[in-house]
Amino acid sequence: MSADNRLTSTAEINQQKILQAVAAIPIGYVCTYGKIAELAGLPRHARLVGNTLKKLPSRSKIPWHRVINVQGKLSFPEGSEPWQHQKQLLELEKIDFLNGKINLKRYLWEP
Repeated sequence: MSADNRLTSTAEINQQKILQAVAAIPIGYVCTYGKIAELAGLPRHARLVGNTLKKLPSRSKIPWHRVINVQGKLSFPEGSEPWQHQKQLLELEKIDFLNGKINLKRYLWEP
């Protein structure tokens, strides 16, 4: 196996671990990028989580909308169309916002 194939395989394996961790977030809860990275066995790789989710097809069944930043905020610019879409999906799951933030003490999923 060439070095390029190993890199591709490692990247694909890491993406699958991330997607499995995100898929496990229950309805009505959120998780942070950093915590998902830890659960995937990739501590300190929060950006990789974001990049992986960004590449999902629009009709993906992975609940990407349940992943937020450590401050309890959505990572899209506030008020933007993607921000409003993610907020709407979370509100449909009965997750409340106060001043643009989610109360992590109440809604954070920690398996």
